[in-house]
Amino acid sequence: MYSTAFLDIPALATAGGSVQLPGSKSISNRVLLLAALSRGTTTIHDLLDSDDTRVMLDALRALGCGVEDDGQATHIAGLGDTRPMAAQTLFLGNAGTAMRPLTAALALLGGEYTLDGVARMRERPIGDLVDALRQLGCRIDYLGSEGYPPLRINHAEGVPTLELDQPIRVRGDVSSQFLTALLMALPLVADTQEVAVEVVGELISRPYIAITLALLDRFGIAVENENWQRFRIPAGSRYQSPGSIHVEADASSASYFIALGSIAPSAVGKKGIKIQGVGLDSIQGDIRFVDAARAMGAEISGGPNWLQVERGAWPLKAIDLDCNHIPDAAMTLAVMALYADGPTVLRNIASWRVKETDRIAAMAAELRKLGAGVEEGPDFLRIIPPTAAQAWRAASIHTYDDHRVAMCFSLAAFNPAALPVRIEDPRCVAKTFPDYFETLFSVVQAAAQVPVICIDGPTASGKGTLAAQVAQRLGYRLLDSGAIYRVAGLAARGAGLDIAPANAVTIANLARSMALRFDGAQVLLAGVDVSDAIRTEQAGMDASRVSALPEVRAAVIDVQLAFRSLPGLVADGRDMGTVIFPGALLKVYLTASAAQRAERRHQQLLARGLDAKIADLRADLEARDARDMTRSVAPLKPAQDALVLDNSELTIEQAVDQVLAWWQQRQPFAQSAAG
Repeated sequence: MYSTAFLDIPALATAGGSVQLPGSKSISNRVLLLAALSRGTTTIHDLLDSDDTRVMLDALRALGCGVEDDGQATHIAGLGDTRPMAAQTLFLGNAGTAMRPLTAALALLGGEYTLDGVARMRERPIGDLVDALRQLGCRIDYLGSEGYPPLRINHAEGVPTLELDQPIRVRGDVSSQFLTALLMALPLVADTQEVAVEVVGELISRPYIAITLALLDRFGIAVENENWQRFRIPAGSRYQSPGSIHVEADASSASYFIALGSIAPSAVGKKGIKIQGVGLDSIQGDIRFVDAARAMGAEISGGPNWLQVERGAWPLKAIDLDCNHIPDAAMTLAVMALYADGPTVLRNIASWRVKETDRIAAMAAELRKLGAGVEEGPDFLRIIPPTAAQAWRAASIHTYDDHRVAMCFSLAAFNPAALPVRIEDPRCVAKTFPDYFETLFSVVQAAAQVPVICIDGPTASGKGTLAAQVAQRLGYRLLDSGAIYRVAGLAARGAGLDIAPANAVTIANLARSMALRFDGAQVLLAGVDVSDAIRTEQAGMDASRVSALPEVRAAVIDVQLAFRSLPGLVADGRDMGTVIFPGALLKVYLTASAAQRAERRHQQLLARGLDAKIADLRADLEARDARDMTRSVAPLKPAQDALVLDNSELTIEQAVDQVLAWWQQRQPFAQSAAG
């Protein structure tokens, strides 16, 4: 998962391959709570691992549920007839799928609880649910603004006598989560009499209620649905664990890859996008996004647990659609509309106003940044796509701590102007799809070369540390070319080979077969951490000798080039900008005085419990510089277009900031978004 301040997605051109989707957030948190309220232990397979589910699991543990994860499944020991641990304060982040149902369930279970969340949660209305629970006789207080969390449930002496003779009335036009919360909680008090819920006004987001009803049935509660206006929970209802249950992949998350297949030409040798984990028979209402994508021209087939999507009509066809049946997935249609042949209208989306952010306002603002015309109403959006490639604009997308904004706008990178797109705060996708961007990058190809930053310089100039931190700040892959040669030298010594021209071909073959991986500060060879072994003075000398062998250099170049992958690469070495990536967008030649480099190397050795004379270190560095600068193959020197950075008097933070500032100057985004 990317945890950078922003993520720059280069212009994308094609897509192809297969993706496995994570479990549905809506199903995952419902199943967790139902398992907690049931008798017996429930084994949950394919549970979503996300911020929202972690919040719910933490809450269930605090309430006294047994929670165990064995790496294959999650096991929930239900409360059954026992009462949860009382006098709890539960922090529920921005998870509406935890806040709303837990409020209702705890109000009917008894105890004293405080429920709170992040600042945005305190802006998400809950008053209609609280009003419905107060109708029953529950005692719930607002601790802040009326109608919004945080809440306190005051049942320290047990649940008061409840008014169950009349239907509980709840508005249906604000959030379906209010009705879901009641339907999941009321079986707790329906043991001796039937309980009814009556919807006031139109019920929005019916598909999410359908998910709730289907899951209630799996846990032994057969709710009678009277035309989506009244729901009856039979007397004698009691939760019982189904024993084992599988969580479907998230149909809302599928929408991004359905859209991807609809927008992107297939990569060479590929046949669109195959989506695994959810199929045309899904119980989730958002699977009907398939119908909307087909209406826009996509070619989609599917079966149990899979979908296949290819681009059909191009440009996409504009649509005018009532989106009440796909409230979350409809956000993806707003970005697909950028590629349509005319204005697209998305209607009946008033529920967007009370989600993680005001999604109508957010989508309108970010679509305009890209060059679209947008008309915004209380419950609709009208999107007029950019009229030509030159009308598109590079945009830094503000994500409002909303996972769906981040994910759907990543698709704007397929714009015909071949402009990059910046996604601010990419970590927000952790709410439902932590590995979204990694999954996206696994099936897309860039329109041009993936961006590269080269940081070259002499030994002990600090280029490795600088490159690692720049890569971390940008979310780019890291190539430590020096480590490749050091590992090759280590492998040669391990094989008993003298590093000399006579053994060059054998060493080159060793280099080609190295299973090398960089994991942060670690260097792994065939899964073994060799970070310390390749940082010795001897390893450094071996690397210099190995890199002077033309056969080894030829073998290593292909390894180095293969590191260039989305979203970008930071490569450090001695010839990254001159030989390996001559077309890199930014080349930095990092230098420092020999005295300063010797002092830094001395401090590094002391930190590792080693000692050496600074004068000797300096002499070694100067000798190595001379050898590297005069070698016949790729001698050490700055690229003609490199920017020289002398960091003799700079901290690492200052050096990183300077490189990032140079990088921002080469980007088309507003400087204020640099983070």
